[in-house]
Amino acid sequence: MKKAYAALTALVCLLFASGSFADQPLPWQATLQPAATQIMREISWFEQYTLWFIVPITLFVLVLLIVVCFKFRASANPVPSKTSHNTIIEVIWTVGPVLILLLLAVPSFNLLTAQLTLPENPDVTLKATATQWQWNYEYAGTGETPLTFDSYLLKDPDRAAAGKVDLATYPRLLAVDNEVVLPVNKTVRVLVTAAPTDVIHAFAMPSFGIKIDAVPGRLNETWFKTEREGLFYGQCSELCGKDHAYMPIAIRVVSEDKYKQWLTAAASDLPGAYKALMAATDGQAKTVDVAENVQ
Repeated sequence: MKKAYAALTALVCLLFASGSFADQPLPWQATLQPAATQIMREISWFEQYTLWFIVPITLFVLVLLIVVCFKFRASANPVPSKTSHNTIIEVIWTVGPVLILLLLAVPSFNLLTAQLTLPENPDVTLKATATQWQWNYEYAGTGETPLTFDSYLLKDPDRAAAGKVDLATYPRLLAVDNEVVLPVNKTVRVLVTAAPTDVIHAFAMPSFGIKIDAVPGRLNETWFKTEREGLFYGQCSELCGKDHAYMPIAIRVVSEDKYKQWLTAAASDLPGAYKALMAATDGQAKTVDVAENVQ
């Protein structure tokens, strides 16, 4: 069932891909974003799996309510039943929910275990620090002086100078001035926190299946391993003040060679490194894959 759902998701992405091969929310879309990690595929599968329980139970309860309303209304049943116990019914409504909860609990615990089992030897360690209302990123283990930079919401007047005028690739209110750049098919550990004097934020990337609080004075940890290249968008998902809606997260996933080239160039010339990377990726339509998080 997992493989079938993944194949269906991929087919939908291809059918609705734009000229730049970018996944974006569709009008009246009710499904989750296309998965870019194994964890997100499992989350999507679990969502579909739970619907096989939720929908029949909801319809069954609705039918029971309708039957009770008509069959046992005062005019049709002037003398109410005085039955106080029914062994068969009590066994059914005790054993039935236990079995249903068991069928939900087993895959749920397996998914939680996969999410919370952190990798021992990650390929990249990224620290994300939240403040009102931006993100600061630090690449650990990149030399004596770690690479650090701030990431702000890209304002419309700055699009031309940044070379990000294509709204299909760089959506309004989601694009940033400096994206996080990471290699594809590599395990990434993310350390998430907030500035000591700040408020609680949350680092959320729907296509990766991650969402974790950024708490002042506390270092939380999560991980992901993307399976395809592209440009992915998330947002702060914890109400953090008046500009909460203007605190996007952008992660550009590229090949390992492009990542190493960008990392080396960014150490001395961050703007130049981004321009070179954009020239190498945005010009190739099939390598641009955009997934948005719309709240």
